[in-house]
Amino acid sequence: MKTSSSSHAFPATSSLCTPYLLLLLVPLGLLAVVVVIPSLGSSYVRSDGLGVLCRGGPAADGGLHLVAPGADAGAPPEKEVVVAGEAVVRPEFRLLVGVLTTPKRYERRNIVRLAYALQPPPVPAGVAEVDVRFVFCAVSDPVDAQLVALEAMRHGDIVVLNCTENMNDGKTHEYLSAVPRLFASTPYDYVMKTDDDTYLRVAAMVDELRSKPREDVYLGHGFAVGDDPMPFMHGMGYVVSWDVASWVSTNEEILRHNDTHGPEDLLVGKWLNIGGRGKNRYNLKPRMYDLNWDMDNFQPDTVAVHMLKDNRRWAAAFRYFNVTAGLETSTLHLQP
Repeated sequence: MKTSSSSHAFPATSSLCTPYLLLLLVPLGLLAVVVVIPSLGSSYVRSDGLGVLCRGGPAADGGLHLVAPGADAGAPPEKEVVVAGEAVVRPEFRLLVGVLTTPKRYERRNIVRLAYALQPPPVPAGVAEVDVRFVFCAVSDPVDAQLVALEAMRHGDIVVLNCTENMNDGKTHEYLSAVPRLFASTPYDYVMKTDDDTYLRVAAMVDELRSKPREDVYLGHGFAVGDDPMPFMHGMGYVVSWDVASWVSTNEEILRHNDTHGPEDLLVGKWLNIGGRGKNRYNLKPRMYDLNWDMDNFQPDTVAVHMLKDNRRWAAAFRYFNVTAGLETSTLHLQP
């Protein structure tokens, strides 16, 4: 696995690499940072067009994977390609993780970046390429615009949508609609929507996805709605296959019926049910769950735990999953 969240903030041993697919720092009005989705000119997508080699976990081949912006999306994937005379192993699949957040939540994003950076890779090494992006709507505050611009320049993991910031007023639809267009030249196999109060254990999710189909997938913490036999997926985090996201992106009926306003997880399930999409549904409950008030319901086989609303709850999660267990003792710091 290659988790991509930053290209400079963490050492190479954390298995992070960012090809800088999205960096838009355009002073519009009050220095807003806006990605205008309908217009995807070269000024909105930053890439050298040569592909980016990213180092994953330890492997005999060095754990290198090729991200080729100019690759033919219709061509069958090759298990190996040759770059600079060396064989580069392609991952089995690619997963985009979109963490929906808001511009002002700088501290939370830093915690979440660390949470992804310090996770162990799945087995076997290099099985998946996982890119993490923080997603929010147009940045209208001039202070936030400047600080977000610095964050984007430093980490290269910011996606800003052409919408007004919201939670249940169309943001998820904007995200799922934007992804197939923003990454049309390098499509993913799966697209995940999650929140900034969810701790996703990437290796566990990768292990779940390995055996799943690459089409018509809708996976997460399932819950029943009325007498509908098809489960809806909780907004803490759910995965759809690329074809499902592409269908949402091109389905004009959703917008025609103004069907983007309301609880976003219910609406996504509703769209897919009406459209007959996401028929391959996988309920990962109880491995995806809400952390309770006493913070004593962690599970060793967790895929994702939700409701980490403050630093105390994030610290409890890191402690339970032994995130800092590898920290070497030193007189310069206190052992957690």
